[in-house]
Amino acid sequence: MTHTTTYGLLIFEGADELDFVGPWEVFTTSSRARDDADTVVLIAERPDPVRCSKGMRVLPDHTLDDHPPLDVLLVPGGRVEAQMANPVVIDWIKRTAAEVNWVTSVCTGAFLLHEAGPARGRRVATDQEHQDELEARGGVTIVRDARYVVDGNLVTSQGVSAGIDMAVWLVGHLRGRDHARRVMYHLQYDPAPPYQADEPL
Repeated sequence: MTHTTTYGLLIFEGADELDFVGPWEVFTTSSRARDDADTVVLIAERPDPVRCSKGMRVLPDHTLDDHPPLDVLLVPGGRVEAQMANPVVIDWIKRTAAEVNWVTSVCTGAFLLHEAGPARGRRVATDQEHQDELEARGGVTIVRDARYVVDGNLVTSQGVSAGIDMAVWLVGHLRGRDHARRVMYHLQYDPAPPYQADEPL
């Protein structure tokens, strides 16, 4: 029997679009390469459209209390302050993280994993502009020179596009490197930017 995977991507008001859309592309492309064997769903606190940080409006597939069993949880970053103070979301992350095989985050999603507990006592990556802030919260080891960090079943990544690297690694771990390379080919994911990164905007 072919093992299937259900990926659950949390979304919330102010989430950075590429934090979850990038991994969504990787996970859904991987699934299609396997005859749609896997399931990828967007999960939010409520069924209403979610307005993300740059204005994109996204309709979730499920709510926190009505979604299929998950194998992988992904928590994006963005404007996470309201969610860190939201006991409904934090409790859901805590409970869900204890049930899934893999817990992942992109960018400042690591702050939500820290607040909920799964990131505490672990090595993590987060957005490079917020590394000191997360470190000051205590109980985590910030890895500053890696786009993603694997610590047991926790995989965290730096900001925005780094989430694609993290998702490709996870697909490769679950399905093999050759499969991950085919996913990259279909996505034409072979970064060759026209410029070198400079100071923050």
